[in-house]
Amino acid sequence: MAAPHVLVHDKKDTVGVVVVEGLKAATSMLCIVTANNSSFRLKAKMDVPIGHKVALVNVKAGDTVWKYGHDIGKAVANIAKGEHVHVHNLKTKRW
Repeated sequence: MAAPHVLVHDKKDTVGVVVVEGLKAATSMLCIVTANNSSFRLKAKMDVPIGHKVALVNVKAGDTVWKYGHDIGKAVANIAKGEHVHVHNLKTKRW
């Protein structure tokens, strides 16, 4: 199997983590779900830095975002599948 572009921990996750340098828009990303070693492909809609998140599904403003099987915050803007997820469109629920 080729090296993955994105790691996803749990099947309910709505975001995955980019694990390659220089991920460019339009890349057909290989995504690996570590819980069961399954894989799927997803097209990047924009450049995403290593260590940052990418949306695995369309997320509506106000929706809970899931990473590592846990609630990591809420979307403050609509996020399309394949888009970069970071502080500009995701906020913690802690404050």
